[in-house]
Amino acid sequence: MLLRTSGDNTCMNEYKKFLGAKIKEIRRSRSYTQDFLSEKIGIDPKHLSRIECGKNSPSLDLIYKICSVLNVNPSVLFDESMLKDKSELIQDISKILSGESESNVRKFYKILINSLN
Repeated sequence: MLLRTSGDNTCMNEYKKFLGAKIKEIRRSRSYTQDFLSEKIGIDPKHLSRIECGKNSPSLDLIYKICSVLNVNPSVLFDESMLKDKSELIQDISKILSGESESNVRKFYKILINSLN
């Protein structure tokens, strides 16, 4: 993950919001409530809510507990690609595909189209 630096806390707030949103997304995909997850990791549901909203940062110990309960590798929580805007993502995809064979580009196209339907 490439950490951006700034004179203020703008970037840190961006990462806290991203991390919280990622935890919330995974929690919901498991059909876990905030009450369930907070009980399993030993914190108050309000604290978990503040983490998911990007207001609070979880400690490393808490990140480990969250990942354990959600059954994900911690690296999943820090996938910075979610911070990129649409144009950056399109450029990245274009760079990847430009080095691939025509056959692989066609496979990617089919996968992409099928995933959107």
